Amino acid sequence: MSNNLNFIIADKVYSKITDGTHDSPKQREVGKPLITSKHIKGRNIDFESAYLISEADFNKINERSQVHKWDVIVSMIGEYCGYCYIERNENINYAVKNVGLYKTGSKLEAEWLYYYLISPIGKAILNSVKSGSSQPYLTLGGLRKLPILQPVNKESKVKIVKVLSDLDAKIELNNKINSELEAMAKTLYDYWFVQFDFPVPDTEPVEVSGLRQAQSPSQAQSPKKGYKSSGGKMVWNEALKREIPEGWEVKELEWYINNDKSGDWGKENEEGNYTQRVYCVRGADINGLNGKGELKTPERYILEKNLFKTLDSHDLIVEISGGSPTQSTGRLAYITEQTLERFDAPIICSNFCKAVTLKEDKYFFNFVMEWNAIYDAGVLFGFEGKTSGIKNLLFESFVTSFKTVVPPIELAEKFYDFMSPLQVKKEKNLKENQELASLRDWLLPMLMNGQVTVGDEILRQAQDDKLGMVAESGNEYKK
Repeated sequence: MSNNLNFIIADKVYSKITDGTHDSPKQREVGKPLITSKHIKGRNIDFESAYLISEADFNKINERSQVHKWDVIVSMIGEYCGYCYIERNENINYAVKNVGLYKTGSKLEAEWLYYYLISPIGKAILNSVKSGSSQPYLTLGGLRKLPILQPVNKESKVKIVKVLSDLDAKIELNNKINSELEAMAKTLYDYWFVQFDFPVPDTEPVEVSGLRQAQSPSQAQSPKKGYKSSGGKMVWNEALKREIPEGWEVKELEWYINNDKSGDWGKENEEGNYTQRVYCVRGADINGLNGKGELKTPERYILEKNLFKTLDSHDLIVEISGGSPTQSTGRLAYITEQTLERFDAPIICSNFCKAVTLKEDKYFFNFVMEWNAIYDAGVLFGFEGKTSGIKNLLFESFVTSFKTVVPPIELAEKFYDFMSPLQVKKEKNLKENQELASLRDWLLPMLMNGQVTVGDEILRQAQDDKLGMVAESGNEYKK
């Protein structure tokens, strides 16, 4: 340990350390999020499965429970005990229950504490003050008396935090770009396949919120309206109880599906005939695979005869067991060639998921968008059963009974051609995020324990390789 670093007890550094509300407001279908320890996962908060409470109950919760910018949150019990999250956003509108909450008061102090807690040194300190055997937990007293490593001078703290936060800033920028790409795709999908204002033959591209999707390089006329808005014939469909374009068919979802692959779990280590190294996608990994948080797929070893279960480009993964009272089963992840490039071994899905292959690749993105729209509408809650207290998606019942409108293959192909380069860009950003996160996690312990300083050659080389893409200014920490 460097002489430029020493330990200071947390409550000597941070004036307010709480564990959130102890009340139990009634859970609602809509409302304000109430975060508990199980919602803090891999440096992120899983807002999708958060408890929702009424506005009135939220307003009753005292100040110790409400989260503000530059608070650092620590999971205090259960599987994710010790996981951390830093709140960097303005206009926060959620509260915590039985969760450690450090009120740091500044960007510099928040980011230093966060990086310390997720470093090997901080994790070891947190583990040393945990209690419980079957279910680990942290006490509020333990968090208040936690030894916090601190540089002797502020200048060292500023420099270390800047290196690490620059990496996170680039990751966040890539995430923002991906969100914009997803919004762009959803806008066009809604325009073409929900509002039915898709481009019609012999017309130029349809204007969609600033987007232009060409039908043919040879076309050069002025843009015209889409099918429905230009008077295209709509016909009533009794099964869907709505009008659809003339000539479009209505099919059950199974019409799209060619076959499915069951999951596998294999062994944790290579043993006997379990020699094929793979990465196993669980329900907990679906958000990360889709770019919504870190991807922590475990490495496993499976039998050679089960290699047929490995996933290929254009396969889909459906979570068939899990969920929560506010989150149904049926979350979807999809695989492209670029997705596979994020792994250095084949991927499979776990036994709690199902892999699906479509009959026609050109319907790939249509199927993804349609499935996600159905999921977001809460439809899959109606297709769940329970086994031993675990919710299971009645997959066969759902896909053989749920009807949807099927666009002509020619239009699906146009949408596929629009989506493909967007997906390539998105996956490129996710792969870069993976590399940036690896670099951050490699530098983190060495910076925290003084093994490497900001002026060292090893760090300058890392900056040349990866940090050059991030702005150099760090003056905001000096305030």
